[in-house]
This record gives sequence, structure tokens and C-alpha cells, in this order.
Amino acid sequence: MDNICNEKMRLVEKLGVHLETREQLAPVAARILAYIILTGKKGTTFEEMVIVLCASKSTISTHLNHLQDLNKIEYFTKTGDRKKYFIINKDSVIQHINNLIKEWQEVRELHAEIKNYKNTINLNKIENDNEKFDLSFHDDYIKFIEEASASINELREKLVNTKFEI
Repeated sequence: MDNICNEKMRLVEKLGVHLETREQLAPVAARILAYIILTGKKGTTFEEMVIVLCASKSTISTHLNHLQDLNKIEYFTKTGDRKKYFIINKDSVIQHINNLIKEWQEVRELHAEIKNYKNTINLNKIENDNEKFDLSFHDDYIKFIEEASASINELREKLVNTKFEI
């Protein structure tokens, strides 16, 4: 059991560092989010986070409120229990996926434009075959982006249609 707890806290730290950068969160907020992600759908309480993350009540409270304002987390209550159980907000994951899809589409369009430009140069300006642009990288990269986008779109649809929970 101790190994599982140690592994969870190691992952909280590693994921927390990643989330700090990706989501531009304060270190404690990133660790809270990481802990909630790794706790899963059973949720975690305010009190548990104060103990496990070794932070003050006011610090945890401030960052929980901020994460809720950002719609990164939500909470539920259990009948007969006044505690709030914090979980990841599935909508925030869907929003992240939407942002990835948009970014990848922009990159795909940019590579298509670059490829078209290089192809035009190859056809109209460069006579020596050794000096012509090799367009295979752009073809392969565009194909990769299209396949990755299709895959993440499938994941998004599963989330939207509640075929699985986070």
C-alpha cells in the first residue's frame, strides 16, 4: 500500500510540473489538479488535500476556488455527508481537446501552404532536380496531423457521448 501511495505522490509531482506549464497554473494549483486527476471519480475532499499536499487550509481553498472558476474541477456531495468531493471537470478536458484540434488544423494548413509554395518554386524556378525541394516531409507531416486529429476527435466524441469517465 505504501508503494502505491509513494507512486501516486511521485506522479502528482510529475503531472503537477507538467500542468504548471501547460495550463499556466500556480504550483499548488497544479498539484491539486494532479491529485484530483489521480484520485479519480471517487473524488477527494478539501481535508484530504490539506493533509496529503501539506499546504495550509487557506492555500488549498484559494486554489480550489481558482480551479473551479477556471472550470477545471467540480464537486459532488454524498447523501448524509456535508463534504464536497472534488473531481475533474470533463468539459475542461473536452475544451483542451478542442484547442489541440484547432492548433493542429492551423499547423496542417500552414504545412499545406508551405508545400504548395515549394511545389510552385520547384515547377517554375528551379531547373536542376538536385536543388528542388523535397515535399515528402510535408506530405508525411500533413498525413500525421490528419491521423492524430481523427484519433483525438474519436476520443472527444467518446467523452461527449459519455462512453467513459475520466
